[in-house]
Amino acid sequence: MSAPISNVRPDPDKVLVDIVDYVLDYHVDSTLALDTARNCLIDTLGCGLEALSYPACTKLMGPIVPGTIVPNGAKVPGTQFQLDPVQAAFNIGAMIRWLDFNDTWLAAEWGHPSDNLGGILATADWLSRNAVASGKKPLTMKDVLIAMVKAHEIQGCIALENSFNKVGLDHVLLVKLASTAVVGQMIGLTRDELINAVSLAFVDGHSLRTYRHAPNTGSRKSWAAGDATSRAVRLALIAKTGEMGYPSVLTAKTWGFYDVLFKGNAFKFQRPYGSYVMENVLFKISFPAEFHAQTAVEAAMTLHDKLEEMGRGVEDIRKITIRTHEAAIRIIDKKGPLDNPADRDHCIQYMVAVPLIFGRLTAADYEDIVAKDPRIDTLRAKMECVEDPQYTKDYFDPDKRSIANALTVEFNDGTKLDEIAVEYPIGHKRRRADGIPLLVEKFKTNLARRFPTRQQQAILAVSLDQAKLEAMPVNEYVDLYVI
Repeated sequence: MSAPISNVRPDPDKVLVDIVDYVLDYHVDSTLALDTARNCLIDTLGCGLEALSYPACTKLMGPIVPGTIVPNGAKVPGTQFQLDPVQAAFNIGAMIRWLDFNDTWLAAEWGHPSDNLGGILATADWLSRNAVASGKKPLTMKDVLIAMVKAHEIQGCIALENSFNKVGLDHVLLVKLASTAVVGQMIGLTRDELINAVSLAFVDGHSLRTYRHAPNTGSRKSWAAGDATSRAVRLALIAKTGEMGYPSVLTAKTWGFYDVLFKGNAFKFQRPYGSYVMENVLFKISFPAEFHAQTAVEAAMTLHDKLEEMGRGVEDIRKITIRTHEAAIRIIDKKGPLDNPADRDHCIQYMVAVPLIFGRLTAADYEDIVAKDPRIDTLRAKMECVEDPQYTKDYFDPDKRSIANALTVEFNDGTKLDEIAVEYPIGHKRRRADGIPLLVEKFKTNLARRFPTRQQQAILAVSLDQAKLEAMPVNEYVDLYVI
């Protein structure tokens, strides 16, 4: 008979300790990281404002109990809601992710590190309003930017070498983890309490990827990150009560995360925590498309113009070959019927067909009114995805981090166009000079969807000035977005 497992409580797992020590001790002094965080902030909030145009999103907004207003609670940008920080985090997190238009990180695991802004901004605003009410100093927006850098880093560094999707888990697990760590620091947890909080995030139930894949793709993927970042705030607050943690939550034999959910494998790490992820994050600037298709959409836009120049239409096309990387094939190579917008914005064939036909791809193009155009499915049926091993290799190369796609169009008469290849999307670090002015224009467009001119100008005056933004109290900045 085997010996029983020792009941001596172990020291905390190194992964927990490394996360906590980074959050508590690392000084963010990278000008690039802070400047990128500011751009990330405005882009993420802008995406949320656009999502408020969609009833499918707004039906989830507001307090759990209708009519509830929390004194000194966190305000939800673009709305009149003032909520407790947990529900505010859900609201903000859901709206910024709804249209799949905020930033992206691609590695062994994928994800959207700005999803953490839901918990970060809600908590910072709540803390600041209570501080002001007590005659104390509020947090500044620099505190928010620093928290964003650290949340990006935790989520992104773990994602570099560890694939959660390959064991069926959704990447919002990392949102919950990163948000718990940075929110816990913001609310003043001690080192031991923060280790407890992070352990609670790992021991928590985790989302399956069911809602991201055929035949079940659905709208939960648009609020899953809101759910994760709000859960993080809840766990941090639980830890603040002195609730115990679970030090070997990862490594415990049989019952730990590694044995139960990660096939017995320990996490691998490529680099220590710093500011690498924020500095290299990918912005979705031109198209609200799953990021593995961004370059395919860009190539399709070029092909649309070529077809117009030639006087040829999509009805003349016999076949389209999409040369791509393995991750794109695994996630968004999709045949058959597409039942809803969430299904369509995770189908590379749909995201290529729309710009080829219309010369555009907007969030509205995933709705039923556009999707019913029979030309889209006819064109989808003519597309074939083929993996290029070099594209896959370059996708994982830390010095390249490309997201390449190439399109070849063949016509019914046997002729074909030269292949259009795009390795780096406009939101890639290698194309920052081209991308940031467009990102700012995207923000201006999104502000105009929600606010009158004077309010837009007040937001822009602070948001586009690094020093002014960093110095501004969080509650005052959020107040700029109140309807």
